[in-house]
Amino acid sequence: MVDPRALPVPVRAPRRRLANRWTRLRVLHGGLVRRGLMVAALIAGAVGLYAVREPIGVTASNLATVAQGNFAQAGLAIGEISLQGQTLTSEQDIFDALGIQPHTSTLSFDVDAARQRVAELPAVESVIVRKTYPGDVAVHIVEKKPIARWRVDGITFVIDGDGDQIGEDGGAYGDLPLVIGDGAADDALVMIRAMENFPSLKDGLIAISRIADRRWDLLYDTGLRIQLPEQGVAQAMTKLVSYQDQYQLLDRDIAIIDLRIETVVAVRPNKTEEPEDPKKS
Repeated sequence: MVDPRALPVPVRAPRRRLANRWTRLRVLHGGLVRRGLMVAALIAGAVGLYAVREPIGVTASNLATVAQGNFAQAGLAIGEISLQGQTLTSEQDIFDALGIQPHTSTLSFDVDAARQRVAELPAVESVIVRKTYPGDVAVHIVEKKPIARWRVDGITFVIDGDGDQIGEDGGAYGDLPLVIGDGAADDALVMIRAMENFPSLKDGLIAISRIADRRWDLLYDTGLRIQLPEQGVAQAMTKLVSYQDQYQLLDRDIAIIDLRIETVVAVRPNKTEEPEDPKKS
């Protein structure tokens, strides 16, 4: 009998024997072991994914929604739009120009693009568009100043100083001068400013009519028509005011006062019914 402790080589520890067995297994059957471990890992991964499939699906859906810009579903939908300053511009036109849809959020809403679209509306002089989180949009509009109403083809528009149509007259601008006829809008401002120097000629005036896009006629509620010249309008109206002061020409039963020739004032009385001849009865 030999005492193992007396041998020059120490006894192999259990842990060392286990390591040697693993080494032998790896050397002899390494490929099979690797394949087995891989299959086991795949099975474990599949089981884990199946267990968390619903949370992952919800998270992925939310991430996709955010990635696509659908922040509205995350509670940032635009819920209130406030408008200020619009009179000639319809609310529907403003909403269409803003381009806000049910899925539009305050994060995805392009303020600069919306401001540009609203500014292109006919009556808009300037506009401010602001968004306030989480879901408010405020629009403040400054409209162009209307100077006259223009009636053409049976429709009455409101026009600015450039003669541009900035809206339809819904009855709120009855105090503005009315110009009628083709081309009347383009030259309305010049004529309106000329009339400001002759306030007495505005009494009973119902419209200023553009004739052949060359000259103007003044139309009164009595049926009187004053034909102004193509050139020298101010001089003609000065003469007319003088005749009114001296002879009350505008108050007489006259159908037409023709001032188209500088040196002549032609007058056409209204037709009167001839008395019935008793001999013919």
